[in-house]
Amino acid sequence: MRTHRGADALELAPLRGVRYADPDAGRMLDSPDFDIARVLAPPYDVLDAASFADLTRAEPHNAARLTVPPVTVGQRPGLGPPITAADRYAAAARTLRRWLADGILVRDRQPAVYVYEQSLPGGERQRGLIGALRLPDPSSPVVRPHEHVAPGPVFDRARLMAATQANLEPILLLYRGGTGAAARITDTVAGTWPHPIVDTATADGAAHRLWAVTDTGLHGEIAADLAARTALIADGHHRYAAYQRLKARRHGPGPWDHGLALLVDSDSSPPHLGAIHRVLRGLATEAAVAAASAVAEAVPLHGDAAGHPAPAAAAGGGALPADADGPALVLADPSRGQRFLLRVDAARMAAAYPDRSPGWRALPTAALQFLMGVWGLGEDDVDLVHDDPAAAVAAARPDTDTAVLLGPVPVEDVYAVAAGGELAPRKTTSFGPKPRTGLVLRTGGTGFS
Repeated sequence: MRTHRGADALELAPLRGVRYADPDAGRMLDSPDFDIARVLAPPYDVLDAASFADLTRAEPHNAARLTVPPVTVGQRPGLGPPITAADRYAAAARTLRRWLADGILVRDRQPAVYVYEQSLPGGERQRGLIGALRLPDPSSPVVRPHEHVAPGPVFDRARLMAATQANLEPILLLYRGGTGAAARITDTVAGTWPHPIVDTATADGAAHRLWAVTDTGLHGEIAADLAARTALIADGHHRYAAYQRLKARRHGPGPWDHGLALLVDSDSSPPHLGAIHRVLRGLATEAAVAAASAVAEAVPLHGDAAGHPAPAAAAGGGALPADADGPALVLADPSRGQRFLLRVDAARMAAAYPDRSPGWRALPTAALQFLMGVWGLGEDDVDLVHDDPAAAVAAARPDTDTAVLLGPVPVEDVYAVAAGGELAPRKTTSFGPKPRTGLVLRTGGTGFS
């Protein structure tokens, strides 16, 4: 493998992470009275209002108060004055400063690369390294995105980072570690080191363990190994774009040259790839099928009332028939329980996207992007539902909406599209497990440590 140099190298630097202490006694996380699971949160972009309310009601110091600062009305007993839309970023910064001053959050004394292990109820396990990712030039192949981003979420995350002067949750990167030192050290630490600094389980049944690797010799081995590799952004494209936006606005070296990241070896910890389903608002299924008939073949499917398509369907858990020609998705009618396998003509896809590779044109979301134009819909007309096709069908209004069920994209296809320098349509993949927010933050007032 080629070793990259300088800014053209994959680097995950140690940092003095900011982590939760016992909010009552100011003691570190080994206090028997403090369950860190209650302060952890899912990534900001999968939290809805109900989830936020549940998390912060159970624990007022939940990390979601930093990553999803709310807009409020009226007085908030014990929590300060109302927060307006214009003030929500400053409010997050005030909350972060207050928690640091009160000892709710504390900075580790030594720079560390953190080994993070997640174990899911089904037996799946993911291990990776949390550290400060050095941001390469946006044109560099060292860190490759695989999806397009939207300006709004990028601006939102950049404003939050600038206001708080912090990276509040890591992005998720994949790399092929093989037998390299970084992968070996990760497995050795998680497999043999006793007494993790965090050992807890969240309400979803996932177990989370964290170790701080402070040995500078191990840091050097990790750095030398990673310099020969590249990484793929699995989750956090908008946050990565926000990192790059903030870096571009600064002159000279500084804390914004890095961003918080979890780096996972996809060889030893194969990721789970779920699908992100859609609900088309204001477009009934019969109308959607009729409008698409000129560019796609609609095949009726048999499935259950919960919205799971028949095994022959590509979306929702099955494989495409062997003679499939062109990308496919499933349209589900919430009122009649009907489902249609909608296969877009491959020749029309090639004509619509002549500059795209066959692999890109075969993506289910590429077919959806094409059909959105046929249907005359924009992103504001679509709701997203992660992983659960039945939930997407349940969210669609009878006789008014349509659920679009998409099949998961194999990780090798994602690597291939990214390696060719292409970007998949937005929300093509749902990589998991995603890192839990609140385990490690990166901040430092006027600069990061």
